[in-house]
Amino acid sequence: MTNPAQLRNWISRMLNASAAPTFAVVLMMGFFAASLARAQTLSMLHTFHGGTDGALPYAGLVRDAAGNIYGATEIGGTANQGTVFKLDGHGKETVLHSFGGTNGQLPLSGLIRDAAGNLYGTIFGGGSSSYGAVYKVDKHGKEQALYSFTGKADGANPYAALLRDAKGNFYGTTYIGGAGVGVVFKLDKAGKETVLHTFTEGGDGRFPYASLIRDHQGNLYSTTLDGGPDDAGTVFKLNKRGGETILYSFTRGAPAGSYPFAGLLGDAAGNLYGTTFMGGTGCNGLGCGVVFKLDTNGKETVLHTFKGSDGANPYAGLIRDADGNFYGTTLAGGPSDAGVVYKLTKKGKETVLYNFTGDAHGAYPYATLVRDSAGNLYGTTWEGGDLTCNNPNGPYGCGVVFKLTPR
Repeated sequence: MTNPAQLRNWISRMLNASAAPTFAVVLMMGFFAASLARAQTLSMLHTFHGGTDGALPYAGLVRDAAGNIYGATEIGGTANQGTVFKLDGHGKETVLHSFGGTNGQLPLSGLIRDAAGNLYGTIFGGGSSSYGAVYKVDKHGKEQALYSFTGKADGANPYAALLRDAKGNFYGTTYIGGAGVGVVFKLDKAGKETVLHTFTEGGDGRFPYASLIRDHQGNLYSTTLDGGPDDAGTVFKLNKRGGETILYSFTRGAPAGSYPFAGLLGDAAGNLYGTTFMGGTGCNGLGCGVVFKLDTNGKETVLHTFKGSDGANPYAGLIRDADGNFYGTTLAGGPSDAGVVYKLTKKGKETVLYNFTGDAHGAYPYATLVRDSAGNLYGTTWEGGDLTCNNPNGPYGCGVVFKLTPR
């Protein structure tokens, strides 16, 4: 799986293999889940049309203090190779940058923003060697490649968003490159890259798909999609010298989860929280995925197991409010099998906040949510919205940016 199309083919096969046992059961249970969703109001902030405004918003969003929203679309723009966009508080879109040619293609990562209003991200393809790049877009829309990957020891094809420290250094992952199965890298302010860890075909994990988090001591944490003893993914830690510790290894089809696409969320006590795309109980042998907690001793606790009606296959990571509640999305599941937005208490009680329908209100949310101080949730769906748009995958819509308001 070296490109987005291959990855999505793998996801499609896995989703078909892990479908709920009967359509009737899904509908019956889905009706109950839908009743829980009525307490929320979903509004469309922007619907993509597949032209210069962008299409297929795969990545997550970032908000500024004024309430503006920034994100990226996988395709669309002047060269149909992706955009960076801004939405104001009324949903008016400004395309800040259109990718194409040597400045890259397929912006799949979310963005981070500095105090001066500059945006930073990674791009899966393009760059000087066609293996992706780290880029900056200033507040005027001028793009600059900060580093281009060569596909060799330095890594290749980054999916994940960047992490930035107080000194302005960036940290990230590439899906492949290095020994062939990905690296963790650091990029300083001068654009010099240092490979902190190279993954191998052994038990240390492979295909680091997700972004990193960092503790006060400078240790880095994330997941690998594959690898470990059962090739079902890992949770790893890197110290400041690049020494790796595998904190947990997942098992294929196990109740404790398997195949973590998303990164991690940490708390003040050092516990880590995340999601797995598969595993758990139900949804046939492969499972519909779980939300998990990993304590400082490496003990995993499953906080929630998805059953299909309440969501299936969580691709995105978690966010948390001041009361300890978690919020997230699932790529599939719900009555229309187009994904859900869910809330999970710290004791593991789930509430489905919204069921996507696959029509004008969106379908298939890949990205992690953003939450404002009033409790509103913001996110993207990869498809749905304008079903007449120019989507190369078919008449499924080009995606939306949504806001979910609690009542």
